[in-house]
Amino acid sequence: MRAAVAIRSLVGGPSLGRATAVVGGAVVVLLVALVAGVGVGSVEVGLSEAIGIIGQRLGLPISETWASTAPTILFEVRLPRVLAGALVGAGLGGAGVVFQALLRNPMADPYVIGTAAGASLGAVLAITAPVLVPALALGAGTAWLGIGLAQVLAFAGGLGAVTLVLVVARQGGRSNMVTLLLTGYAVSSLLAAAVALLLVSSGRALASVVGWLLGSLGGTGYPELAVAAPLVLGGSVWLLFRWRTLNLLLLGDEAAAGLGVDLVPARRGLVLLATLVTSAAVALAGTIGFVGLVVPHLVRLAIGPDHRLLLPVSCLGGAALLVLADMAARLVGGVPVGVVTALIGAPFFLWLLHRAAGATTTP
Repeated sequence: MRAAVAIRSLVGGPSLGRATAVVGGAVVVLLVALVAGVGVGSVEVGLSEAIGIIGQRLGLPISETWASTAPTILFEVRLPRVLAGALVGAGLGGAGVVFQALLRNPMADPYVIGTAAGASLGAVLAITAPVLVPALALGAGTAWLGIGLAQVLAFAGGLGAVTLVLVVARQGGRSNMVTLLLTGYAVSSLLAAAVALLLVSSGRALASVVGWLLGSLGGTGYPELAVAAPLVLGGSVWLLFRWRTLNLLLLGDEAAAGLGVDLVPARRGLVLLATLVTSAAVALAGTIGFVGLVVPHLVRLAIGPDHRLLLPVSCLGGAALLVLADMAARLVGGVPVGVVTALIGAPFFLWLLHRAAGATTTP
């Protein structure tokens, strides 16, 4: 009887009132993070001034009480960086939900089947190409459609690595999630070794390579946002419409197939969508870890496993977390934001391992 109620709940989704309250609360948290992100930094632009500048830009009748340079700092320096943080955080949060559901493992993250390793190899190749082959120096520094070669190759590398994993893991026209996970681990290790070899040969480009691998939102402008936003937002919205399939997969393969889910194409489509979102996010900001691990798990603990709420709230939560983490990174002297997320996520991951070990040893 309880199982039947659970199935009806997962298939039907939450009530409109609960959905409005939960998603509305997450939107408020994100708005607070965005305002704090554009208002706080090494140059003094107070929160009230930031709100006033934004309000005036929106056409509200607000008297100017700030320095003449404040709007430039706000809109040309901080706003694109804050929007990039929100975009990347939202993409990683949503992709994390999908991979955790597909693998039925709360310790899975968006990089689990090789996206980060492939993107890293692409970006490091672009950065080190002028050092290894000086004749490529002219081409490697140019931009295409407002984005650099490192971003283009990172995006291609992420998609290429996952495509390779999907092809290798396929056996007899099918692939199960365990094979996919192990293949992803092997391919990631191989690509990480290639990145290590390039690091040894990177010479004067070493600082740029390390900076990219640690993840950073510094230097992100509107052109990069304009290229990445359609991919991240479009893919995330598409994932939001797949909440029912994700809910049914939670019931197990047999139950999901019995309720009409064609398992192989459904899983393949979800993996490709989540990979597209992850690759675009990594191409924009580098390999920022733990957002796609921490946020979905915390949100699941707070509101339950129903993907109709879990997906949008994880996207909003990931956006808020990365905006706040980047704000903290700027305040402590401009360290890469990936360092801050690692300081948050690594203890959380250890807690997850401890919790899982406790669950398996409890009689």
